[in-house]
Amino acid sequence: MTVVTRFAPSPTGYLHIGGARTALFNWLYTRRLGGTFRLRIEDTDRARSTDDAIKLIIEGLKWLGLDWDGEVVMQFARAQRHAEVARQLLAEGKAYHCYCTAEELEEMRAKARAEGKPMRYDGRWRNRDPKDGVPNVPPVIRLKAPQTGETVIDDLVQGRVIVANDVLDDMVLLRGDGTPTYMLSVVVDDHDMDITYVIRGDDHLNNAFRQYQLYQACGWKVPLFAHVPLIHGPDGAKLSKRHGALGLEAYRDMGYLPETMRNYLLRLGWGHGDDEIISTDQAIQWFDIKDVGRNAARLDMAKLDNLNGHYIREADNARLTTLVAGRLKDVDPAGLARVERGMNGLKQRAKTIIELAENARFYTAKRPIPISAKAQALLTADGKALLAGVQPALAATDFSEPALEDAVRQFVEGFKVKLGQVAQPLRAALAGETTSPGIFEVMAVLGREEALGRIADAAGQA
Repeated sequence: MTVVTRFAPSPTGYLHIGGARTALFNWLYTRRLGGTFRLRIEDTDRARSTDDAIKLIIEGLKWLGLDWDGEVVMQFARAQRHAEVARQLLAEGKAYHCYCTAEELEEMRAKARAEGKPMRYDGRWRNRDPKDGVPNVPPVIRLKAPQTGETVIDDLVQGRVIVANDVLDDMVLLRGDGTPTYMLSVVVDDHDMDITYVIRGDDHLNNAFRQYQLYQACGWKVPLFAHVPLIHGPDGAKLSKRHGALGLEAYRDMGYLPETMRNYLLRLGWGHGDDEIISTDQAIQWFDIKDVGRNAARLDMAKLDNLNGHYIREADNARLTTLVAGRLKDVDPAGLARVERGMNGLKQRAKTIIELAENARFYTAKRPIPISAKAQALLTADGKALLAGVQPALAATDFSEPALEDAVRQFVEGFKVKLGQVAQPLRAALAGETTSPGIFEVMAVLGREEALGRIADAAGQA
């Protein structure tokens, strides 16, 4: 059997991290088994679906590195096919017209509320003669669901789940205006797209029983289900914006790398021994949907930051420079070249691309560079004198790191001062801050003209 999975988001908002993880699980499982991964946009909710949301979903998946096979399927465009299936079931006696008015349905809801029970259609039109139809009331088409026995789903994550059929009512397939319901559209699309595995959040588990019954009514093979637990906040509560339940594009804008997000989302509910750093190639080799845990995973931003720091340190310097350039203003080619030359030192301490850009800003600054108040405090009269004194020694070197370090150490020995007494004002002069990569590395990256010019500026010699 060829494995075919799908990711089917509704474009009523951004692609949140729970949806992104569902897409990742589908993608990994499919790629491991050499199958087909499809993308379907479930845009049947016309009032809430937006083109902007569709764009964000597609851009988010591309940024995350999840490619799909074939064309994107737009669910609303297939409404005629969905309705056709409902009418076929009606013709076969597996569905029926229901003429209940809005008032009658509200009476059922009120009765259910009073009894403390969920709303359940009472089947009053199930066996009535269609000739009894009510004039001027457009009927809906309801599935004639089994009323006895059980519906059993052997879920790949949740295990065997059983529901008594007498608690499931006859769901609506086609509304009075002729539009198909979500439940009908999903089943028809999954069948027509040859979906073999439905991997989705466990908030859809209740839907699976009704969908299973619809598959049986249509005489179609039922796909295997895998309902993945949702992601919770650090406090164990349902994930909300205060926990970081943002769109995937927000994590990109906060400076996280796509490989970080793939690794992090993978570890939310799935693991491979004690491995924390898992490359995408390893994930494809190792991932099995059956190994996903049943308990809700918890979002941990500290772990995400640490993981991102790892991937930043591993990332190509040219790529990081391009990402940083988009966050810096008025950067000339010379400044950008300095950023790339200094990237090895810059990326050691950064946990996000935003931090990396802030750390790199001094390399692109125009002379005289801005100097923070803390750094300015290091530029005392003695500090400036030491800068003026060490400058000729630096100018006499080839401006390699070893030569610069040797020149400074010889200078401090000759003047009987501590290395820090020179290094601190040098850092203030060169970076405008009290922290930076190694000072000899910074000088070598800046180059002779720029470094000596900044030192002269700070010493008051320019």
